[in-house]
Amino acid sequence: MSDTGANFRALHRRGDPVTIVNVWDKGSARMMQSLGAQALATTSAGHAFSMGRVDGGTLSRDEALSHAQDIVAAVSVPVSGDFENGFGEAPETVAETIRLAQEAGLAGCSIEDTALPDFTSYGFDLAVERIRAAAGAARALPRDFVVVARADGVMLGNYDCGEAIRRIRAYEAAGADCVYVPAPPDSAALQRIVNAVSIPVNVLASGPFAKVTRAEFAAMGAGRITIGGALARVAYGAAITAARDILQGDFAGLQRAVDEDDIEDLLAP
Repeated sequence: MSDTGANFRALHRRGDPVTIVNVWDKGSARMMQSLGAQALATTSAGHAFSMGRVDGGTLSRDEALSHAQDIVAAVSVPVSGDFENGFGEAPETVAETIRLAQEAGLAGCSIEDTALPDFTSYGFDLAVERIRAAAGAARALPRDFVVVARADGVMLGNYDCGEAIRRIRAYEAAGADCVYVPAPPDSAALQRIVNAVSIPVNVLASGPFAKVTRAEFAAMGAGRITIGGALARVAYGAAITAARDILQGDFAGLQRAVDEDDIEDLLAP
């Protein structure tokens, strides 16, 4: 049997980043695979929106695992889980989440250093212990599994890039396979982040960084690219824009709809 985790790990190459598309349901997963995506990831935001909820601690671990299992079953490429803070503060809880994620068929998952739903950041020592527990659990699994350690405090305004770099260096030492600092202030800060560690760095192509090309991310030394909830927000944004006009009596926006045959072609086995 092919080791999905090992296949997924092989896609993580510094300077030659894989673009991992974040999907929010089985249909979007199948379509992205048909369009050529080599790997997929879930998005907590997209999943939460599809459940009629806001992002950030509103999904249970069981819901996230069931959702991930559905995505995995729908495609043949590796899938990584956006598992927020691991669904608990204790390192033991994070370790159990890693084990359950692999049982669900995931090839890897990301763990944030954010206490939800308050959006505060765990203290340095606890944040590192949580990643050490995640990495230890991953190494004890029967198949390879990629642990991505996230330092989210810059994005949340809880700490600066200097602290983020201190954390990702410690995460690397604790056994993380990849690190991720979402939404640094500029490209210079992102370059410092990439240079700070020897393992692959995930970059988020969203917000201002959506203007950066894959070639430019590669030149920085990025190891992989994700888009978070951005594609889901593009899809929901198109629906919202069209619906606003529709509810005012203007149906012209529906002329921009993708042909049903095109969608069905992408969904074909």
